[in-house]
This record gives sequence, C-alpha cells and structure tokens, in this order.
Amino acid sequence: MNVSFLLNGETVEVETSPTQTLLDWLRNERGLTGTKEGCNEGDCGACSVIVTDQNSKRALNACILFMPQLHGKAVRTVEGVSGPDGALHPVQQTMMSHHGSQCGFCTPGFISSMAAGHANGRSDHDDMLAGNLCRCTGYAPIIRAAKAAEDMPVPVWMTEDKAPQAPAPFAPETLDQLAAWYAANPDATVIAGATDVGLWVTKQLRDLKDVVFLNRCIDLQQITETADEITFGAGVTMVDVHNALKPIHPSYAEMVRRYGSEQVRSAATIGGNIANGSPIGDNPPALIALGATLHLRHGDATRSIPLQDFFIAYGKQDRAKGELVTGVTIPKAAPAMRVYKLSKRFDQDISAVCGAFNVIVKDGIVQSAIIAFGGMAGTPARAKAVEAALIGQPWSEATITAALPAFAQDYAPMTDMRASADYRLQAAQNMALRYFADINGQAVSVLEVQP
Repeated sequence: MNVSFLLNGETVEVETSPTQTLLDWLRNERGLTGTKEGCNEGDCGACSVIVTDQNSKRALNACILFMPQLHGKAVRTVEGVSGPDGALHPVQQTMMSHHGSQCGFCTPGFISSMAAGHANGRSDHDDMLAGNLCRCTGYAPIIRAAKAAEDMPVPVWMTEDKAPQAPAPFAPETLDQLAAWYAANPDATVIAGATDVGLWVTKQLRDLKDVVFLNRCIDLQQITETADEITFGAGVTMVDVHNALKPIHPSYAEMVRRYGSEQVRSAATIGGNIANGSPIGDNPPALIALGATLHLRHGDATRSIPLQDFFIAYGKQDRAKGELVTGVTIPKAAPAMRVYKLSKRFDQDISAVCGAFNVIVKDGIVQSAIIAFGGMAGTPARAKAVEAALIGQPWSEATITAALPAFAQDYAPMTDMRASADYRLQAAQNMALRYFADINGQAVSVLEVQP
C-alpha cells in the first residue's frame, strides 16, 4: 500500500501496511525520535504531531494514527516545528524562557500541541493541552509559556504545508464507493479516527485483515441543518460536533469538552462512537435523550431508526453485516436537556456513569421524560421506570425523590475498576437530584460550586 504525504515540508512516498502507526514509522524508519512513545494508547500526548489537511491544522496522537490516514495530508513533528534554518518557533522560545520543561520527555508533545493551537489562534490552553501529561512541572510554567506566545506571529514555515494531491484507492472518496465496497466486503474493519481501532493494534496486537479508511469520504464529514434539526455525518469529528453543539445544546457540548483530549477529539468521529456500541460511549445517552434518529446504509439501501433502538445487547447492534452508520439527526431545540459525566479524572477519562435528562414540564406537571444512561448496563439505555414514575406528577423535589428507587428497576450495573454497582446506582440517583436543581437555576457544576 503506497501513501504520499508531506513530512516537515518535504513530500514522502511510503510503502506501508494498513495498520502501521505513524509513531512507529517516524521513530523506526525515519529516525525522528523527538516524537515519544509513552502510553501508546492516545492518553499521554507524548507522541503528538501536527496534521494539516484542506480544512484544518490539528494536533493528533501519532501512536494511534495509521499511515493510510495521512495520505494527501501534511505532518509536522517536533523536528519540523522549528524553521528550516533552525529558528525557534514562538512556543519553543517561550517554553525556554518560562522554564516549561524539566525531564523533557513530554516536552516534544507539548510543543506540537502548543504550535497547533498557536497556528489556530487558540487561547483556551487548559483545554488545548488537557491531552498532554507532565509529571514534572505542575503545568503552570507550560501554561504561562502558551500565554506568552499568543500574540507572536505564526512562523512562515508553519503556513506553507500543502499536501500532495494523489488518489487513494484504499480510502473511498464518496459514500457510494464506500457503501458498495463495504457491502461486498462485510467482514472488513471500518476505520474512521482509529481512536478505538488503534488500540486493537497497539494494545491487543491484533492483525487486521481487510480494512477501509473513511477519512477521505467527504460525504460523511458534512453537518447539515434545517430550521429545526441538525444532522451530523458519521465522519464528523468530535471537535466539529462540539463547535456545532455549543450554541444549541450547551450542556451536551460541555460533556464533549471532556470527551478524550484535543488530540482524540480531533480524530474521533461521532459515527464511530455510536457504531462501536460501547456501553460507556458518552454520545449515545445524550443522543437518546434528544430523541435522535440514526441513519444507516447497506449498498444502495438506506434506512433510519430511533437511535435508542440501535443498541440491542452488549456487543450487538441493529446493524447488518456490511451496513454503515452514515449519520445522526437531532433536534435543535431541547432547552430542558442536560448531560452529566462522572469520571475519576475531570479531563480525558472514561465515564463511570454518564446520564442525560430531558424532562418536559407544563403547568407544573411532568408531561414527558427521556432519561438515558451509559455505564449502567450492557448498552446505553433509558431509565423507563424512572420516567414512568415522573410523568403525570408535580414537578417537585418530592416527586424526584420518590422516583429514585425506580433506578434499581431500570439498571443492574456491574462492578469494575471504575466504580462499584452500588456507587453507580447512587450516582444515577444523585444525577436526578442534580438535574432538578440545575433546571431550577442552582449552580451544580463542580467548576461553579464553592465550599
């Protein structure tokens, strides 16, 4: 398989296997060892590189980025962040002047993430760098360095990445091509952002056979709107989902801000998060609470179903072999919808419990309720007994409290390393109380509540 892309300003053509990671290729075959291997699963950010395509310049994790995903793009490693004549990038200079490096192992990844943010005019440094871990500095000097570089001009060499144009037969460019190929090859592995599949290779050492990459399928990367609805193509990244959600569903958007890291959100897709059917995927509870519609395609045949019906049992979804998730549609208006994510770490951690609530009240009486949770069962699932206990009752704390025991009818959660079954049930009940307080205007965020 031949891949062509721009590496630190120079065109490279590489013969590679479908699942060779960029990190391994950089270190083992190009001798570019500035990009470090830390966790090898997209958590620590030591392997961060800058990837530019026609639409964006983003920091991504090289450890779970497969070489074919780079075809027709441009890559800059930490070695390419400085100028051709050795001139330092502003973030390199400010990291030195603000003493932002100690042992130095994590520093190349920080530099790459900071340079990507600098090129995009970012000033939300805490979010931008949440996917880069450092055991030495305490982060304060790194944040000071990022702030100090904000007003410095973007170096010319960072604006000149224009990737080579070349066909990519292993990565269909239209949905028609993709659907036909996948229907004919239903056992193939579909790879979008590789934030999940990448770990099959790096951690489980799986040998993937036939694979198809979705990163060049523009049809799946569209966000379309009507007066009342918004549809996300399955290939829309979580960065773009977040930006679209902020003005219409701020609570959902705030949860997405904690979804993985900047590097992960820049690669992960909303369709991939749905299609893998994980019981702890953070999007499905919110989408179920919104009454989302899922769109699928098998060959030329298309269908749409309520998203909540897609999840049948653990590891089983309502998707035929060779059938693709192509998009999801949600309403724009849902002012009573709230999403709460509970995890051991605030940033880039897997949820122990993720709850979404959408309760409609009219004249003081609960008219309808959709409550959905992840982490409470083998699939993302609605709390139908709790919903039934609320509907038709006065909207009051007493009603909420009376409904709390019904959570035990809806869910029998498991105990694992993230939380015990009892803790999960208690957390779900507490989220219901939190929702009532939230809807009534009380501060409920851990970022807002003060002792």
